[in-house]
Formats: sequence, C-alpha cells, structure tokens
Amino acid sequence: MFPFRDHNPSGKTPIVTYALIVVNCLVFFGYWGDLSNYRVMSEIYGNWALIPARLGYGEGYETLLSSAFLHGGIWHLAGNMLFLHIYGDNLEDKMGHGKFWGFYLLCAIAAGFVQVMSAPYSDIPVIGASGAVAGVMGGYLLLYPKAKVDVLFIFIIFFRIFSLPAWIILSIWFALQFFNGLSTPADIGGVAYWAHIGGFIAGISLCLPLFKRLGGSSFWSKNLGLPPHPDAHYRIQTSNIPKIRRRRK
Repeated sequence: MFPFRDHNPSGKTPIVTYALIVVNCLVFFGYWGDLSNYRVMSEIYGNWALIPARLGYGEGYETLLSSAFLHGGIWHLAGNMLFLHIYGDNLEDKMGHGKFWGFYLLCAIAAGFVQVMSAPYSDIPVIGASGAVAGVMGGYLLLYPKAKVDVLFIFIIFFRIFSLPAWIILSIWFALQFFNGLSTPADIGGVAYWAHIGGFIAGISLCLPLFKRLGGSSFWSKNLGLPPHPDAHYRIQTSNIPKIRRRRK
C-alpha cells in the first residue's frame, strides 16, 4: 500500500515545500556519482551525517540539521520527497511560509535527538529527511484527520487505487514505526525508527498552538474532520472493482 496523493488542495503556492524538495535533490545529486566511492562517502558522512556518539562528546550538533538533507539512495530520496509533497503544502498553507520553515527544521532536530537518545553510543551515521517529514505527517494528522489520501495497492501484477482517511494511513504508519522501533536495536543500522517516532510526536506537539488558534475540536466539528474546502479532483480517480453479476436460470 503506497500513499501517493491527497484530495486536499492548498490555497497558496507552497514555496517552502518546493524549496525543501529542490534543496534535498540538489544535495543528493551533488554526490550521487560518488555513492560507491567509500572514501568520499566516508568523508561526507563523517562531516555531515548525524553520529550519536559525536554528540555524546559535545560536538557535531550542526549535524542534527545537515543530516536531514542527506540520503543514501534515489528511492530513499524519492520516498521522503513524495511524502513531503503530499502533506507539506497544506501545513505550509495554514502556518505560512516562514513558520512552516521553522517547523520543519525543529522537527528535524527533535527527530535527531530522539534517535540519539535511543542509541547514544552508536557510531553509525544517521541520514535522511524522514524524521522532519514525519513531523509534517504528524501535523497533518492533527489538522486534517479525515482528509482523503489515495493509496496505490499493488498485488503482483494487479493494482487498485483506494481513498482512505488520513488518520487511518498515518496511524498505521506510526504504529509500524513504534513496533519496529521496540523490536529492532537502534545501534545496528538500518531504518532510524526512533527518528520517525520523535519527528512525528514533535510535529503534533508543535502544531498544537495552530490547532488551538483554529478552534481546536470545533475546527474538526465544523467540517467533520475534513479539510474546510472542496476536494481536489483527478483524472484518474479511485479504481472500481468489477462486479460479476449472476446469470438467471
């Protein structure tokens, strides 16, 4: 199941969201050709990736931010940027450009700190925008729990598009991160689950003042948890599962 778009159009051009996507892509493609060069990548990661043990020595705090603009592969980058594109424009629309920029960076820092606390002596580099993007997802969940999100369901050679409420998709995603975080040692490498968890919780927390300013629970009740504007419509909508009619004898 792969979320790839929502039905929640933004009223303004999401300048910061687009800028973040561009910057992440420029940074990645700046070293893409050296991904297989161990010496170059060791230097890049050593200088700019988040290494928890370094923070324990009181150094490398700038990597809490710089690591959020590094990615280990094209699919790592593409997945993070897709999720940022789906959920970021609506938060930027409500927060404003400057506040959304600060929100994103604070989520990145919070995600990094939680990952460090989960494995404070680890010398494994942590990279990726997923912690910051998780914060965006958390804020989106708070503001638009019933916004429709289209999910591509792929089963071998068959695929279908379903529209599901954001709270279902994001709750399942968070539950998976939490379960995997508890069951996977944080100091063996792989996915930084605790960065995802920390970013997601930070996103909800940082979005609470905006939520209260919009009216809190009354903001939900006005539109039954849906965005306060008409849905976006796409040429390719949800797939219709064909029904087989019975033949009368």
